[in-house]
Amino acid sequence: MSSSTNRPPAASSTSAQPEKSFFEQQREVLLKEIGIACLPSFEHVLANINKLNRSLEGVIAVGNEFSSVEALWSQFENVMAKDPDAEPEGQGEEGEDGHGEDETELSEQGNGR
Repeated sequence: MSSSTNRPPAASSTSAQPEKSFFEQQREVLLKEIGIACLPSFEHVLANINKLNRSLEGVIAVGNEFSSVEALWSQFENVMAKDPDAEPEGQGEEGEDGHGEDETELSEQGNGR
């Protein structure tokens, strides 16, 4: 009886399952190593992607805070970009020949006499 207790339990389990080849055993070992090695790295990648996402959201939020300032500077730029020689429509005619509406007003008043 003591000889039956010294037998390893693996002998009874191998009868239930066919023994795996060396290739299958090594494949399982490698898959376990890959699974153990990749799980933390995938978690690390996911954590870094989440950190990047939060950083981008922060940058966008800061950019949105400056939208009103940007609009104000755009207005300023548009005002400064206008040609200083270009005058409003009514004044452009008067400046060319030195005479303007004054001459027409005088002629109209002179016709009334």
